Amino acid sequence: MRLVCVLLIAACGHGPPHGVDYAEARRSFHTRLAREGPSPQAAGPVALAADAHEVMYKSGALQLRAWVSNNTSGAPRPAIVYVHGASAFRPWHWESTKPLRDAGFVVMTPILRAENGSPGAYSLFYDEVDDIVAAAEALAQLPGVDPTHIYLAGHSNGGTLVMLAAMTSSRFRAAAALSGIIDASGIHGDPKEVPFDQTNPVEYRMRSPIHFGASVKCPLRVYYGAEETGDGFEELARVARTAGRDVEAVRVPGDHETMMKAAFPLAIALFQAQR
Repeated sequence: MRLVCVLLIAACGHGPPHGVDYAEARRSFHTRLAREGPSPQAAGPVALAADAHEVMYKSGALQLRAWVSNNTSGAPRPAIVYVHGASAFRPWHWESTKPLRDAGFVVMTPILRAENGSPGAYSLFYDEVDDIVAAAEALAQLPGVDPTHIYLAGHSNGGTLVMLAAMTSSRFRAAAALSGIIDASGIHGDPKEVPFDQTNPVEYRMRSPIHFGASVKCPLRVYYGAEETGDGFEELARVARTAGRDVEAVRVPGDHETMMKAAFPLAIALFQAQR
């Protein structure tokens, strides 16, 4: 799935912005899944890292797991929901959050529905948004977390979900999306990887941030690598700014993976500026 995402960033087009607020649109739309099952990347539970502990959070009827950094003692700290890439949680996803933890943030990485043996059905960029918002609410209630300073960040598939979550909920003080997909209209394939009704254009629109730029509810930075195309990112930022939203597309050195090294310090600076 990661390779598909990389190719789509370069290849897919984008349409005009959608006139309806994304959160409102979600209230009246329910995705139709042609296949209800686990995520396409098979993975079981991951051994807990020494610098994290596991918590449970509730998303609708689902009881899901998340890793939280151990730096929760003392005065309440600002915290980040970090949405991992791909469609399964791996040890290196947690390792990649080290710059955020080193900057003093409490970090939560939620394991989303249908991932790593979790309950629920994989929907590819839709119902998972509810999990992210639910994880943020759970994070805000943890000891050692400042509930007024909850931030959002994610890479690749996680970057797409960050944009959609920032259009759904006003919980986040700021958000950073790294190399996400702007337009899902080019995603087609096996129902194991693309589980929704692929004949319905609304299914694609509801998974495409480009249609809802005016819905962004917090300062948002969309980072992309210099070796990726920036057309969709720049267009999203333009639409959002036209609607008075604080959104910028930021080009950084690197490709889909290596751009994280340059983007993380910028995301940290963005979050720190919101304190």
